[in-house]
Amino acid sequence: MQTTIKRLSKILLGMLLVILIAAALTFFWLRYEFARVQSDVSSDSYWRNTPVQQLDLTLPSPAPCRETSTHPRAFFGALHVHTAASYDATAFGSTTSADQAYRFARGDTLPLRLRGDPEGFAAPLQTISSPLDFMAVTDHAESLGETRLCYTPGSDAHATLVCKLYRGDIRLPAEPDMQPILRLATLAIFGKDRSSRVCGADGSLCRLRAAEIWRENQRSAEQALDRTGECSFTTFHAYEYTLAEESSNLHRNVIFRSAVVPQATMGAKDAATPEALWTWLKRSCIEGNPHCDVLAIPHNSNWSSGRMWYPYSNRDLDADTRQRQATLRRELEPLAEIMQTKGDSECRNGIASVLGAADEFCDFEKLRAAGEQIEDCGEALGSGGMMLTGCTSRYNFVRYALAAGLKEHRDLGVNPFAMGIIAATDTHNGMPAAGSENNYLGSHGMDRNVLSRLQGSKEVPGDIGKGSPVRYGPGGIAGVYAHENTRDALFDAMRRRETFGTSGPRIEPRFFAGWQLDRVSCQSSDLLAQAYELGVPMGSEINPSDAGAGSEGPVFLASATRDPRDGANLLQRIQIIKSWVDQNGATHQAVHDVAGDPQNQASVDATTCAVRGSGFNQLCATWRDPDFDPAVSAVYYARVLENPSCRWSRHDCIRLPEDQRPASCDDPTLPWQVQERAWTSPVWYYAN
Repeated sequence: MQTTIKRLSKILLGMLLVILIAAALTFFWLRYEFARVQSDVSSDSYWRNTPVQQLDLTLPSPAPCRETSTHPRAFFGALHVHTAASYDATAFGSTTSADQAYRFARGDTLPLRLRGDPEGFAAPLQTISSPLDFMAVTDHAESLGETRLCYTPGSDAHATLVCKLYRGDIRLPAEPDMQPILRLATLAIFGKDRSSRVCGADGSLCRLRAAEIWRENQRSAEQALDRTGECSFTTFHAYEYTLAEESSNLHRNVIFRSAVVPQATMGAKDAATPEALWTWLKRSCIEGNPHCDVLAIPHNSNWSSGRMWYPYSNRDLDADTRQRQATLRRELEPLAEIMQTKGDSECRNGIASVLGAADEFCDFEKLRAAGEQIEDCGEALGSGGMMLTGCTSRYNFVRYALAAGLKEHRDLGVNPFAMGIIAATDTHNGMPAAGSENNYLGSHGMDRNVLSRLQGSKEVPGDIGKGSPVRYGPGGIAGVYAHENTRDALFDAMRRRETFGTSGPRIEPRFFAGWQLDRVSCQSSDLLAQAYELGVPMGSEINPSDAGAGSEGPVFLASATRDPRDGANLLQRIQIIKSWVDQNGATHQAVHDVAGDPQNQASVDATTCAVRGSGFNQLCATWRDPDFDPAVSAVYYARVLENPSCRWSRHDCIRLPEDQRPASCDDPTLPWQVQERAWTSPVWYYAN
């Protein structure tokens, strides 16, 4: 008996030893397969020596435009579009190339194909509601090289475990809808580092391959540019810088003026802070080549836990550094993206540190339900914004960032948050179809199926993100007032912040300010000429020294023209929003209806989505702030609201048989109707 026990004990010990050895081997194998290359930009000469040039010098210069406008007119475009070159878009299944994305923007119908579609599958077709005037493909700089290496048979990276997981050759045990998220996480978990198995011991393989893809992007942009005198379509060279800190979003889109650009894209793996990115862009592009110019556009501040627009005067920096960084930011970031597929970043009700009456239209397109009670971060930095957790901050939202800029101007002598407004889609399908509320096919490939995009919640492993697909949407569109549709004219308009954003419709808002605009009549045949002569347009400042003695305050002129396309909704009203910081440092807001009819009783039928009620094709009014105080700096912008209409999710729910509708179709916290809108860039009043 004892002999048997001893023999059994030896067998068990042997088995345990084998298990331990196997576990150790597995541990070291996984450690080897997921080894990291930590970026060290301070010792890397690659970025200091990146050439800044035009890729193809044989291309002809664009012909002069046959038509230019005396006064700037509205052009509509998309400055935030991802294609299959982006690591997350490929993980989601997107196959759309940059060439196809530009064709779609010009009006071509494209099938929404995904990787893995069976042979003969009839992919749904999508067509933009109206062709765009301009566009930029903004693929992520991060993992640009990794994505291509993983999908290139024969590359040193192709057979690595990381690439097999990323391609889905090895599938982890999870539901089909989670597979794209797991593929995304395979690369995203490296954060600011790189995979040494994919990128080589020093990461150079991925940097070199990324530069190659950036050259392809440049060629696509140049090929799509209309070089004829029609000037029908303008492209910009661009990419996305995708930084996250403490699960909080700090992303930017980098937009270049011309074809003269750095021949590499610096992302968050090599620029650990936005200030490092701006410094490189200024040194390499703006100062490094007289034909290179660039700006960056922050987006999804609603995910930033207060980090996107945290005041420099709050930071633990010496006075000179604060002012230097604030000045650099003002130069490099003249615009902010106020809305996109991942929600609205204008404002939010319920933030305790914002004083003034609640704004009912701040409940628009919120990733965290408008009724959710969320702790105010106050002056502290939060975390977890991309996971839809943690406190919220007034520094998450454009309106309150504009107010914070007034205080920065007072304390530092410079306003780093003097930003104009645009909107975008952030589509990862390569198809910026923001005007398709009734034909929304998702923005991420994996939400092509109606039940997938109506899901209530989806988490990304590794705490790198969380989403509620049904709370996402088609996003918005960028509007630019320029004399002609050329790179120079559009870029100049973006620099001077004569821009606006809409939630999809082609609304054209105007906003002027001046001390003598009360002399202008909305019925005047030369309204624009008078407005430009007697005032300044959106994106400008008004100077109290121009007011004259006894001034009652500046006069604002706000107008809007509805979307002229068939089936577009009528306008309901124009509002002017004012924000300011009092002498005690408290942030205030006030909303004023200045044109239209808030009581027009317009409505939309919940069962058919048919709209009812009166509205307006055009609106116009002049307005003087009744509470103007010449001693208090303030910032003003206009918001134009359409009559109510059905949200995209309501359209989808109606089309489904009742017994197939998911829980989100009856979620009382999810709005089923919306009021589409446009936001103008602000006008700033700085007190002496």
